[in-house]
Order: sequence, then structure tokens, then C-alpha cells
Amino acid sequence: MITWREAVRADVPDLMALLEDGWIGLTTMPDLAAMQVAFDAMQAAGNTRAYVGEQAGEIVATYQLSILTGFSLTAPTRAMIEAVRVRGDLRGQGIGAVLMEDAEARAQAAGAAMMQLTSNASRKDAHRFYQQLGYVQSHAGFKKALG
Repeated sequence: MITWREAVRADVPDLMALLEDGWIGLTTMPDLAAMQVAFDAMQAAGNTRAYVGEQAGEIVATYQLSILTGFSLTAPTRAMIEAVRVRGDLRGQGIGAVLMEDAEARAQAAGAAMMQLTSNASRKDAHRFYQQLGYVQSHAGFKKALG
């Protein structure tokens, strides 16, 4: 059984281990100190939190959830899920679906009317997973490095 909780700073090394396979295109991995600074900044911003799933006392999954307010369209509050990871040896056991259920429940509790996400174009298995959960590929994403 997986239990979910908000991540704390002491979890950062475990989060890094889970995220490592998803740092597509990076030639140098971030170090622990840089990730702790990023975690602290995320916590201070207030609208984004990281969550962890624990099984038998070990962190086996994680996701980051941001609650976004805006005024486009009908001004819905939206949730953005990112950094979705399940430990590699546990994939295919339904943990990802439970993770998404937890995230959706937290998003709804925060008043979000919809959940959105982006996924690297190369992650075809992840795309199938999201589509099986009812997510629709509705937009094209773009990125531009600043600075």
C-alpha cells in the first residue's frame, strides 16, 4: 500500500533519485545543494508542492503539483502536475494511477477545475499512460531558454 504525503527538505535526495531518469537532455545532473535551494524556493513560493508516495518506509513515487489562477477563458483555477515518477522496478503495478488519483484529489480540494501536464515528446509510454487515464493531448508545447 502506498501512503502519500507532502515532501520535506530531507526527502530531496530521494526525489533526485526518482527524477534522475527524467532529466532528458541534461549533460550534467544538478547537485544536492542546488536541488535543496530549488526545493526551498518552491516551498517559499506557496502555490507549488512536491508529494511523495511511500511503501514499506521507502519513497517510491513523487509528483509536483502547482495550483494556478488566471483570467483566460472562464477564469478557472487549474492544477499543473509535473515531475511524475514511479521507481523503475515498481512501474506497471498501478502506482502511477494511484499517484494521479491522489494528485487529482488534492487539485480538486484546492478548487481546481482542470488538471494539465506536459510530457517530453520522447516519453511515448508516459503519453499512453496519461491517455488511458482520460487526459487528452490538446496543445503543442514550446520552450525557450532565457538568459
